[in-house]
Amino acid sequence: MMNYFVTGGSRGIGAGIVLQAIEEGHDVAFTYLRNKQAAESVIARAKEIRPDAKCLAYAMHVGDPEQVGRVGDQVLEDFEDIGVVVNCAGVNRDNLVISMSDEEWADVIAANLSGPFYVIRQFLSNFLANRFGRIINISSIQNNGGTGQANYAASKAGLHGLTKTVAKEYGRKGITANVVVPGFFDTDMTRETMPQQNKDYWKKYCPMPKGRMGEIQEIAKVVTFLAGPGGGFINGEVINVTGGLNWTY
Repeated sequence: MMNYFVTGGSRGIGAGIVLQAIEEGHDVAFTYLRNKQAAESVIARAKEIRPDAKCLAYAMHVGDPEQVGRVGDQVLEDFEDIGVVVNCAGVNRDNLVISMSDEEWADVIAANLSGPFYVIRQFLSNFLANRFGRIINISSIQNNGGTGQANYAASKAGLHGLTKTVAKEYGRKGITANVVVPGFFDTDMTRETMPQQNKDYWKKYCPMPKGRMGEIQEIAKVVTFLAGPGGGFINGEVINVTGGLNWTY
């Protein structure tokens, strides 16, 4: 079994990945930004799934390299070793390009692109020492561009480039890096920020029964597969978990 480090693990897809890893017998460190209560709820659910599980939460702003360094060091002290890093933390600050502020641009790039870079860099030394590591970065269907989401789309497109570069640089060292692209999943982010017209489009055109949304466990199992023995020869790939519908709007 391996130890996981999951950013943004207190809710949505991140929480699903934490709990799936726990169910499969792994121990997990995960981060949250502000909602300590949500993080404690995930830990409680983890203990219900597997009472002997080691599941710890750490407050961290992924876009702050000093916090990433401090938390990363603490995680390695608490867990001794990390074999899997999952970058799931992310934010959006939607606006049209002409109206987008410097702050809206910088906040999203910091969390969604610089953050994964800082986290990967933090754990690479540990991976290199073990000649083993699994990096899975959670992207978005907006990586190809989305109206009102220049910052978000750019951050996710950049994440693909970062992932493929890490795969090329470190694959020979036993370290794989891959991207998982979720479609429409029922999460806080989609409920709070996804326009109704896009939800309606999804339900109408997604080539799945009744255009259904994805279930979080479905994407979580893809992540644990990539982290496990079955994913050992998958490197630098973009795995779409979208029900067959990838679109820009």
